[in-house]
Amino acid sequence: MLLGCEEQQEELRVQPAILTFCTKNFQSDLHSNMAHAQELQLQIRGTGIPEHEPGHGENGAAAPKAAAAAEAEHRRSARCSVRWWLTVAVDMLVVLTAQTVATLLNRLYYTSGGNSKWLSTLTQSGGSPLLAILLFLTPPSPSSPSAELHEPEPAAAKMAAIYLGLGVLIGFDNLMYSYALQYLPVSTFALLAATQLAFNAITSRLINAQRFTALIANSVVVLTFSATLLGVGSSSDGTGTGSSNNNLPRDKYTAGFILTLTASATFALILSLFEATFEKVVKRRTFRWVLKVQLCTNLVATAVSLCGLLASGEWRTVPGEMAAFRDGRARYVATLVGTAVSWQAMSVGSLRLITRVSSLFANVTGTVALPLVPVFAVVLFGDRMTGIKAVAMLMAVWGFLSYVYQHYLDGRRAAEGRKTGAAECGVCAARGRGEAVLHA
Repeated sequence: MLLGCEEQQEELRVQPAILTFCTKNFQSDLHSNMAHAQELQLQIRGTGIPEHEPGHGENGAAAPKAAAAAEAEHRRSARCSVRWWLTVAVDMLVVLTAQTVATLLNRLYYTSGGNSKWLSTLTQSGGSPLLAILLFLTPPSPSSPSAELHEPEPAAAKMAAIYLGLGVLIGFDNLMYSYALQYLPVSTFALLAATQLAFNAITSRLINAQRFTALIANSVVVLTFSATLLGVGSSSDGTGTGSSNNNLPRDKYTAGFILTLTASATFALILSLFEATFEKVVKRRTFRWVLKVQLCTNLVATAVSLCGLLASGEWRTVPGEMAAFRDGRARYVATLVGTAVSWQAMSVGSLRLITRVSSLFANVTGTVALPLVPVFAVVLFGDRMTGIKAVAMLMAVWGFLSYVYQHYLDGRRAAEGRKTGAAECGVCAARGRGEAVLHA
């Protein structure tokens, strides 16, 4: 009996141990099987074996949705492109109108009895205080890209140096244009100024890394030949004569020719420096920054013109000049004010084109005014439209259209690239959703 009781107690002690051992083995097998199943599932996904037939699962349904989204994005991009071209067209219209009016009014100032070069120079930048009113009334742009919003403000010292340097360049460039316009017929001056596009092509390549194609090179070469043809055949429109002064010697005409070329080269450099300023320093393209840069640089140019006007003593001749003005004192003031306002409108439009497109495009836009100015000059000032001028004008139009067509081709290729890239990225994103689970 005692032996039987000891055997029963021994069995009772062994049974819990056996039960514990079995339980642990079962749990270990269960965890092992689950881990094996998860590993197998990951291997299936990682090797790209589809769990569903293409087109019937979630990923297959996402591909058409992604393609539809890409198409919608393309249409939205097309609408934005239309709005962009409309905005650019408005800026171009402002530049064309303002440049034509300013050139004609400046010529009117000289033909009606005006003779102060420094006062004429002052009108090209003296309207800048009006921009302060426009800047005050312009709210911050709510549509600024987020990348621009997070860009730090440019250093004040750096911007002050830029304003000072560009302002001095603008002041002396305006002075050269004022002398040139006094010595040349307005039609000759306008067509000769087309060389600024050739100079701008060089500065854009060196400073702004502008890409050149056959059409752009054709545009530059044709416009350069246009100006050269005009200079070689200058005797056909009365070499050495302005439209109101037939006794101007030949050296004055030569000086006007050289000054126009120098001013064109300086203007091209200024445009490229403006583009570099917005690209590398300002890093913003809002209308407020356009107004701010235009206001500050032109205030410096105005200071340069005022210093020149006072130092030259020409300010003493202003009352007599006003009294002797052919159309009266009121017309004298209206001519100067209209010239100042027109130059500011032209400058703001050009700067907006620089920030939206490029300095070369802004300069090309200025050449569109070339066929307009000689036509109005023939009507208003009696300039002769000779055959050489007509050929030079047609060459200028040809060169302009070559550049515009190149810009159209670039925009078309960029739009097609965006459409193709968006569609491919949409499909890849739909196919990659399953792989995202693996990386998660």
